Amino acid sequence: MPARNEKTPRVAVLADSDTRWKWGALTAARLRSEDVALDGFLLRGRATPTPRQLTEVGVRADRLREVTAVEFLREMERAPEEYDVVVLALVGGAVQAVLHGLAHAWRGVTRRPVVVTGYVGVVYEKLADGLLLRHGADVVLANSAYDADRFRAVYEGVGADAGSVTECALPFLGGTPYDKPHDPYTVVFAAQPSVPDTVADRRYLLERLVRHAKAHPDREVLLKLRSKPGEHTTHIEETPYQKLAQRLELPPNVRLVYGNMGEVLDRTDLLVTVSSTAALEALHRRIPTVLLTDLGVREALGNHHFTGSGCLLSWDRIDAGELPAPDPDWVARQGVAADGTYGQAFDGARARVETLLAADRPPLEPYYSPTTAPGYLPRILARHHLAPDGSPLPGAPAGDRDPSAVRRVVRRAARGAYRHGVQRVAPVIRRMGEL
Repeated sequence: MPARNEKTPRVAVLADSDTRWKWGALTAARLRSEDVALDGFLLRGRATPTPRQLTEVGVRADRLREVTAVEFLREMERAPEEYDVVVLALVGGAVQAVLHGLAHAWRGVTRRPVVVTGYVGVVYEKLADGLLLRHGADVVLANSAYDADRFRAVYEGVGADAGSVTECALPFLGGTPYDKPHDPYTVVFAAQPSVPDTVADRRYLLERLVRHAKAHPDREVLLKLRSKPGEHTTHIEETPYQKLAQRLELPPNVRLVYGNMGEVLDRTDLLVTVSSTAALEALHRRIPTVLLTDLGVREALGNHHFTGSGCLLSWDRIDAGELPAPDPDWVARQGVAADGTYGQAFDGARARVETLLAADRPPLEPYYSPTTAPGYLPRILARHHLAPDGSPLPGAPAGDRDPSAVRRVVRRAARGAYRHGVQRVAPVIRRMGEL
């Protein structure tokens, strides 16, 4: 482990998936400094990233270990002065549970860490629910001016303090701006684990990709996948594209690829997706980017978020040679910063963190409490072995010992059984129910 300078900021990041680990770790670096001392904690669950996924993300930590929520809270309670910032890169319910747990762990502590949370990408569903589950953090990051306005409106609309909302941008934008076509011209379809969610729709998209490749044999057509079968990311993937591709005869210019999205974009001439955050990464680099309309423009797909962008096209129009024409005003409002201002995108967030660090911090006070949400909050806390007051429930896992080899094997087996159930058993049962 590298030696730490006493002046080096120390940040803890708690993440529950590979994509959220990437967002949390890069956010920590941008909020404090590029040489931040980073301690990573991976929340144990169905989406806990595998070593392969962590390697693909490409973000290294000084220390990294897997924990339960209670184990993390006990770590924070032992030495609240050890970290100056804690980043919660979690799904909304887990954020809320950890916020209440931290409030309990840090009772009477005035020099506690600054707590930061936010979203890993485009916020196109469950806006109010997700935001209120994140309320109580000192800083709630909004990835664009558009999001900042929406976030404040939700908080103010329920009478909650909106002062935590802070505009910034996605922390992983970057790369060389697109200049001219590559040889060969490369079309990339950025797949998503849960959108669309039916086998028929996913098969349709794959067949259209293949049809485009056959119509343009001089092009390289890449199917960019997020995870390998058996792995999970932020969302559950019941029918991986890899399985569907095995049933098709792929032309020689079609390849399935993994790896860091930024590296794939280095050779991309046209990005096609339904609603992936990869679209914002591509737009930031001025790569021609298409959000597909083939399955409709619908909230369930998330492509409704891109209305007004100038990037909504169908495969028929792509096959005919049409290219998208991004609207510069829309792009600017979405925090893409294709105009070169990305370097200043985190200035406001850094300033807010520094202001908070310079003063005593009041106790964490989430909007949801036993008074405001007595029928909702206890269930959220109980999922993470916490009582309604944020204290660990009796029998919660201890955080002062490493799991035995047997427990580690059992956990891996249970996680594998869950993934098998999602990807193999559940679809069969669903098909039987449709007979």
